[in-house]
Amino acid sequence: MPDSLRSSVLNLIQAAEDGALPSIVQAGHPALRAVSQPWDAQLEPEELAALIEIMRSTMHAAPGVGLAAPQLGIPLQLAVLEDSFTVSEQIQATREREPLPFFAILNPRYEPLGSEKAEFYEGCLSMSGWQAVVSRHRSVGLHFIEANGQQSYREFTGWQARIVQHETDHLSGTLYLDRAELRSLANNAEYAGRWAQPGIELAQRELGF
Repeated sequence: MPDSLRSSVLNLIQAAEDGALPSIVQAGHPALRAVSQPWDAQLEPEELAALIEIMRSTMHAAPGVGLAAPQLGIPLQLAVLEDSFTVSEQIQATREREPLPFFAILNPRYEPLGSEKAEFYEGCLSMSGWQAVVSRHRSVGLHFIEANGQQSYREFTGWQARIVQHETDHLSGTLYLDRAELRSLANNAEYAGRWAQPGIELAQRELGF
């Protein structure tokens, strides 16, 4: 399996060198439901760096705020995260959405910090065209390995914590829909037209959840 993983990564790198970014696999693809392999230096440092850069470029092109390796069909516990989108002051305050500088995580594991939860709409690049309300821990602590091999721990609150949980979940075969309030499910047009307020109160009232 490690040889197969490395071969898949080298194919992605070669395609990127030829100018082609990989496609993001969609719900129904088995890679999204498998538990990914823990990082154990299966790739050379320059190969890992190239994969991370490909994932970052693919995330930007989508566009999104996170991307996990299984979303490219690579069964490795690796994800990239970055949130540099401009949002209104009201959304920033209600959703506690602060910019998140780019970083990559290997073998991540999160733990709740306190009992507070937060409920907001979220989407996924592997469920293109849909949004749903997900209840997540408001604050989490994240244990992970950096690309340089260093063991790290960071704490996140608000929207940053949501991104961390969403991307880490991918590595265990979990999609946001598994945690979602299904009565809230909306395609992007309905979400944009009806439910894109900073909070979810209107959607709760009108959709009955």
